[in-house]
Amino acid sequence: MTEEKIRLGGMALPNGVLVHGPHSWACAIRHDDGRLEVASATKPLQAARIKSPFLRGPARLAEALALLPQVKRRLPAARLPMENPAVVASMVGAAVAVKEIRESDRIRPVARELLSGALSITPALLALRGSGELTAYHGAEHISIGSYEQGVRATKEHDRCGGHLVGPLVATTTAANLLAGLAPERMRKPARLAAQLGALAAATEIFGWMTRNPSHPVAQALSKPGHELQHRLSTAEPTEEQLEVAEAALAACLELEHVAARAA
Repeated sequence: MTEEKIRLGGMALPNGVLVHGPHSWACAIRHDDGRLEVASATKPLQAARIKSPFLRGPARLAEALALLPQVKRRLPAARLPMENPAVVASMVGAAVAVKEIRESDRIRPVARELLSGALSITPALLALRGSGELTAYHGAEHISIGSYEQGVRATKEHDRCGGHLVGPLVATTTAANLLAGLAPERMRKPARLAAQLGALAAATEIFGWMTRNPSHPVAQALSKPGHELQHRLSTAEPTEEQLEVAEAALAACLELEHVAARAA
């Protein structure tokens, strides 16, 4: 009887890999002296319990953000991508630029929102471009999770990588913000907030549909930016030592998931 595979996600760090399942997470890092260290725990917030389509996307984002402080407490030497000063500066710069673009009357509404969406992913691209270690660990994350799912050695690209959200998210954010821009001036800020939540929820649901229908022409078109991002920028072939780190995180996460399954 074939064992049912646990649905896993992950995040690459400049010095390691974080792997998470429905109930738990594990992070493995490589210290500068070559030592491998692993930490794992139950998730403080479990988005898998959320069934509402409108809340699933925001809940998954909140779940990922809630993991980071816990990872740092359990594994202080873990280096998070957003700890890079250049990334923080780019986040501030992108926020200022988006504000200026949205307040400009010289740019057409559709172009304004498309530019804003493109600028919003700039910090993530800078984080990846600025670290060869990060892109290699990203590749190691994909290979370890993909190999577990497929039963054979996987490639450094993965169909469920968060990069595939780029296409759907830009499309839904553009549409949502255009609609929010039609609201009365006094209601525009809350309308934009609701639009962002709605866009994230819609993009997540579209992404789920894409993974279930990979051969559909619309799914292929929406996934094209993510494929190009992975292939050209965000992943690199890892070394055996980096892959060992990813495998250690995977094994520790699966161990906790199996414990949770036996307790259920």
